[in-house]
Amino acid sequence: MKTFSSIKELLAVLSREQKLITEIFEKRKVLSYRFDDALEVLDYNEDKLRALIEFAVIRENGPYLELDDQFLQFFEQILEVNEEINVSYINENLQSIRQNILYYLQENSESRKYNYLRQVKSALRKTGIIAIRNVVDLKRNIDNTFKNEPNYKIKKAKLEHLDIKRNDIAALVALTEHLISEEEEQTFFKTAADEELQRIIISLKSQLNSCRHNLIDIQKQIIDFLNRLKFQSGLLEKVRQLKYLKDQFELRSKTDIVQVLSSNHALVFEPNPAYPLKLSIDQLQSDDDTLEIIKRVVSRVRSGPRAKQLLSDNNLTDYLEDNVEELVQINLEEVKNSFLAGSNNLFDFLQAYDFGKPVSFEELLTVYCQLISQYDELFRLTDDYQTKGKTEYLLIYPL
Repeated sequence: MKTFSSIKELLAVLSREQKLITEIFEKRKVLSYRFDDALEVLDYNEDKLRALIEFAVIRENGPYLELDDQFLQFFEQILEVNEEINVSYINENLQSIRQNILYYLQENSESRKYNYLRQVKSALRKTGIIAIRNVVDLKRNIDNTFKNEPNYKIKKAKLEHLDIKRNDIAALVALTEHLISEEEEQTFFKTAADEELQRIIISLKSQLNSCRHNLIDIQKQIIDFLNRLKFQSGLLEKVRQLKYLKDQFELRSKTDIVQVLSSNHALVFEPNPAYPLKLSIDQLQSDDDTLEIIKRVVSRVRSGPRAKQLLSDNNLTDYLEDNVEELVQINLEEVKNSFLAGSNNLFDFLQAYDFGKPVSFEELLTVYCQLISQYDELFRLTDDYQTKGKTEYLLIYPL
């Protein structure tokens, strides 16, 4: 593996192949960037691609290419799109601050003291920035998990894990606040009378205060999301049980649904009221004003052009022709029985199944979803996923 001899060489390589690096970075979450696709971007100049691989900017993973971890982390941190929450950075900075403060207090040389002071400033700046980024990444991960994770068990486990991360960040924020207020460190801050250091400490306190308030809101959000998951899970389970009893024609005998619905007087169950206006015969016979009103209403109803009704042609031969159009429909019951008799996963089974007619990929996905919704109690749903093209599907097997 080659190494860059200078920053100039590093920037030159990254700038020259920026188009390829940008495309691979955009597809970093989906391992789908092939070697041939990279050659096409580089105008089929394999030497350029091999140079990136030798410098460890890009790594080969079978037939695919991906950015090396150090470059990937660098781009994600600079662009603030990193979703990994790593509290160890804050802990390492705290240790660095303590060590450099101790070195500063024990050092007699002014030049070396200034170096230690500069390292303390740098670590304090990084601590505030990393704390803020971790809080932002934590909130983004919580939202993405709750909105986009389809598996209930995985969603709950991820939210509980993120809550542990929240506790870790809160503990490190408290340690940082304690660090800049300890008696030994206060001696350092008073001894190192530096205007820039004071500005950094004020900014750090403001950042830590913002982190603390945001972590309180995040804790409330996690609790709310977990409560929603618990409620949705219980409601979904009840709906499944009711559907099963309904399909077995046992809903009335095994539940009190009739008594519950009859005792529920919610407005949604009430029929729409009608208020007909009926005039008495005596009033119609004796009241001239009522008669005039009725005449005016009738004249309004009759006003406007009347459509002339067209008579149909007597020759109905064209309508009596016996045209038959045959439609081949998919029998889901037959497909289900064939699947239960085998051992392959549902998606691969459907791809190899003979439907008796050409079936497009979109129709195949529709049949896949219909089988799951109607016969899920006969299938074994795993937690594993596979990807075909841009479609990710769950691995499902017969019970």
